[in-house]
Amino acid sequence: MQFSKSTILCCLFALCSFAAVAQKNPEDKIGWKLGAQSYTFRLFTFDEALRKIDSCGLKYVEAFPGQKLGGGLEGNMDFKMDAAKRQAVKNLLKKHGITITAFGVVNAKDEEEWKTLFEFAKDMGILNINTEPKPEQFAYIAPLADKYKIKVALHNHPKPSRYWHPDSVLKYAVQSKFIGSCADIGHWVRSGLDPVECLKKLNGHVLGSHFKDVVKDTPDGKYHDVIWGGGDSKVDAVIVELKRQKFKGPISAEYEYHWENSGPEVSKSVKYFRSSFEKSK
Repeated sequence: MQFSKSTILCCLFALCSFAAVAQKNPEDKIGWKLGAQSYTFRLFTFDEALRKIDSCGLKYVEAFPGQKLGGGLEGNMDFKMDAAKRQAVKNLLKKHGITITAFGVVNAKDEEEWKTLFEFAKDMGILNINTEPKPEQFAYIAPLADKYKIKVALHNHPKPSRYWHPDSVLKYAVQSKFIGSCADIGHWVRSGLDPVECLKKLNGHVLGSHFKDVVKDTPDGKYHDVIWGGGDSKVDAVIVELKRQKFKGPISAEYEYHWENSGPEVSKSVKYFRSSFEKSK
């Protein structure tokens, strides 16, 4: 059987295309889902944020409540949206080739709202709910997390927020294997903590991360985001420590600077992350 030159070329092109699609980013191989918090692009709609995330070389998103949907959809990202709106959001994600892995930072006022939040997460395929709940809410959050098998990751806004220190997370992590830390390494720096030491203290309880590198160089002593590797978050050592812990889960790039056009800096940060990942042991 003979094939024409054009047929052979078409087959070769198809094989190359398949190989390109099949090729994974280095972090994928050990279960790290490097994506972006859509809050990074909070000045834009969720639809526009997905486009920007894709342009940064990322295929995962953590959605945040309240962002306008866009893409022909009315309303905002909300865990109380009905089934039809959830399906429309799924279609939007599929159109852009982006997978939703986490939702937050979000809180619910009572047990019924938490049930609604878990149902939303289950339907959307969300792995982590990133949150800062009231201590008394764990009485029903822990059983719900066990029931739905969805992780509740406690986020550490800077001091004096409720979960700013790893000890405050560990206090509740013992209640369920589905409760642990959403490790915001930049906020630890803002709180005067060493992000690597914090991760070590949380060993086995790190469920996800808000990944940022920050530096203090303003007259008022405040920190701001910089391209990863250029700040005080010890990005290289953090990657080594997460590898040591055999971490698996979502890592959300959260870049809170140059809001109008942060895409180029996020892209450079992602490239730095992957280079550091491959160099690290």
